[in-house]
Amino acid sequence: MKKLLLATAASALTCGAAFADDHAVKIGVLLAFTGPLESLAPPIAGGAEAAIKEISDSGKFMGGKAVMPVRADSTCVDSAAATAAAERLVTGEGVAGIVGAMCSGATGAVLTGVSMPNGIAQVSPSATSPALSTLEDNGLFFRLAPSDARQGELMADIIMGKGINSVAVTYTNNDYGKGLADSFAAAYEAAGGAVTINAAHEDGKADYSAEVGALASAGGDALVVAGYADQGGAGVIQGALDSGAFDTFVLPDGMVTDALTAKFGSDLDGSFGQHPASQNDGAVKLEEMLAAAGIDGGSVYAKEGYDSAAILLLGMHKAGATDGASVSKAILEVANAPGEPIGPGELAKALEILSNGGDIDYVGGSDVELIGAGESGGSYREVVIEGGEFKEVGFH
Repeated sequence: MKKLLLATAASALTCGAAFADDHAVKIGVLLAFTGPLESLAPPIAGGAEAAIKEISDSGKFMGGKAVMPVRADSTCVDSAAATAAAERLVTGEGVAGIVGAMCSGATGAVLTGVSMPNGIAQVSPSATSPALSTLEDNGLFFRLAPSDARQGELMADIIMGKGINSVAVTYTNNDYGKGLADSFAAAYEAAGGAVTINAAHEDGKADYSAEVGALASAGGDALVVAGYADQGGAGVIQGALDSGAFDTFVLPDGMVTDALTAKFGSDLDGSFGQHPASQNDGAVKLEEMLAAAGIDGGSVYAKEGYDSAAILLLGMHKAGATDGASVSKAILEVANAPGEPIGPGELAKALEILSNGGDIDYVGGSDVELIGAGESGGSYREVVIEGGEFKEVGFH
């Protein structure tokens, strides 16, 4: 398994070389800074970079090495662009690991096209497609967002609990949208609900009247929008409101953003949804830490951004190396019990414990616990829109 490190003066820059002691370890922050989730990317990046800074400033990482983030744009929907951006991080910047990508299709493309060939550990804060659970990854891939197999089941439970027995479904035509829509439809129908239509939409269109027409013809007591708030998901909602086809919308994680309520305001009152979130003490503390740095820690996946960078770097420190095989094994050890629980702001403490041969159980701000193939079991925050704003209802 190759290591992505900076070569010594005697050898060229390759993925098998080692960082010189006087060089910083670079971490790629590969997120969708443009595209249909661009409003969510800055807080996620801010969270990741806050953890990187905390570890670097401690002076305790791998014998005193500094750590620096390097941003790149995965665009969310363009897998080729995501792969090219990741390749530049690896071959041009010499990153030792990757936080990202955001969207499931881009994440899988980066994993198979860049991370695996180069032996790089990759931790996504937000990719949720069920297909990622079974994708061959050589043990190099982790995600802190739970699989949409879980979200689909929970969404079905929430909808049935509100007495809504028929829905239309529209989903963005990619791995994320289809995976979530299929998972939800299976769970909802098994619970006795009726899915009147389960139809894809494309992002980037100026007009969604045809899609809305098909959804309206099928009918339903609500419209499930498994899309993106900055793109097609918002476009479908706009068309549905303009035509009067639907007035209640079910909003999974890709739609739960203040950008949506800023656009539609109280027109969406009564709509509801859910997104991965934690209610533990670490979540509150991390939101406060990030707010002090000017970062919206309450934004979807911002906490997972911090935690993704944290477990990646703590894994490197425990392994005493940055090659993917060593780091991946160590991530599973630092992220799970047994060990001293570690919350946000305690990364220097964690480094010291590991340096002294102790064990840690990184909990962080998103209640990290890796299951199965290195992914989060996850909890969810249920929300409803009231007065044109998302309001918390409870946790699942």
